[in-house]
Amino acid sequence: MKFSFAVSAALLAPSAYGFSIQSAFGVRKSSSLSGVAEDLDLPCEDECAITSFPNMPESVHPGVLTGQAQLDLLNHAKENGYAIPAVNCVSSSGINACLEAARKNDAPIIIQFSSGGSQFYGGKGLDNKNYKAAIAGAVSGAFHVRTMAEQYGVPVILHTDHCAKQLLPWVDGLIAASERYYEQHGEPLFSSHMIDLSEEPIEENIEICKEYMQRMSKIGLLLEMELGITGGEEDGVDNTDVAQEDLYSKPEEIYEVYEELKPVSDMFTVAAAFGNVHGVYKPGNVQLRPDILKNAQEYISDKLGDKCPADGKPVLFVFHGGSGSDISDIQEAISYGVIKMNIDTDTQWSYWEGIKNFEEKYHDYLQAQIGNPEGADKPNKKYYDPRECMRAAEVNTVERLEKAFEDLKCQNILGLPQMDEAENVLGPRRGGLPV
Repeated sequence: MKFSFAVSAALLAPSAYGFSIQSAFGVRKSSSLSGVAEDLDLPCEDECAITSFPNMPESVHPGVLTGQAQLDLLNHAKENGYAIPAVNCVSSSGINACLEAARKNDAPIIIQFSSGGSQFYGGKGLDNKNYKAAIAGAVSGAFHVRTMAEQYGVPVILHTDHCAKQLLPWVDGLIAASERYYEQHGEPLFSSHMIDLSEEPIEENIEICKEYMQRMSKIGLLLEMELGITGGEEDGVDNTDVAQEDLYSKPEEIYEVYEELKPVSDMFTVAAAFGNVHGVYKPGNVQLRPDILKNAQEYISDKLGDKCPADGKPVLFVFHGGSGSDISDIQEAISYGVIKMNIDTDTQWSYWEGIKNFEEKYHDYLQAQIGNPEGADKPNKKYYDPRECMRAAEVNTVERLEKAFEDLKCQNILGLPQMDEAENVLGPRRGGLPV
């Protein structure tokens, strides 16, 4: 089975920046951009056309990062004390909101799909036997991210979220798609995949992750593995009743993972448990212990001796269940080597809240196709056009993500100028609403 991608798009109008980003930062325009813009002969101006960013490692470029470029970005985050927000997306609208937020905050972003989100992206009307809908949906989403990340001019890590043992056929299909993409493009379709075997015995967890790493590292895919259980409920996985001790990883366990995976490849991160819980709960109900990460870094550094990196943080940690967490806990965790924080519950709410607020504001214009407070014969098309409420959802999500970028100290990272307002956008003069 071969995956193909065809795009039919109108040519985009040239950007009307008042200066050249390339000349402003001394960044040369690439004569041979290796990306979707080149493959499909799409216009690639300004941020899209630069080959690297003023404040980043040279390998980090606009678009989806894989292999060493991805690892360089993650190490840059660790060395400079910030973490990258990782947002679960279920639609192209959600993806576009993430890209817009990243550009406005002058920062990288991680866009990720869960198995359920992938299936939704492919369409709930499509049969998911053997996870075919989830595989096709994730691949479709990946091509959307690859196309638009370059146009927004931001670096993106394209990731898939929790994959328990029974879901491994889903990730198998995605790795196979990346292997086929690699044959044509010299890099995988995705950046990374998470394998979550935290409910299995640790020996089995590590052994299966090693097997996947051996396959993935050949094409530059990074592996995120989970150690210990993230509490709460997400995407149909309910861990609300797990034993408290399972919510906290031990330094010895984290070292065992590091010792087994490091000889295979540097391309891995660890989602260690330090009291993380999916969802949002009342203050006091979640007891985060970021010091677990500190203790683990110190323990492993001691074991490594002279081989320990200079910063004393040999492990790239991932923070799951970030929604609703206290900012002091978030930033303490970052200081111990957290380079990625997952955000799902809060962005689900922000998207919905944008729609809710839109409905409240224009309620009387949304009850029928014709007839509103301005007259019984007045049409309401421009109000119930789904683009309007969806754009309101995007705007609200961009605003919520700005807070996430701020909390994670992930603003003004790339060194680009402030994003200009979009031009040639349908507005009130042409019948649109000011959202």
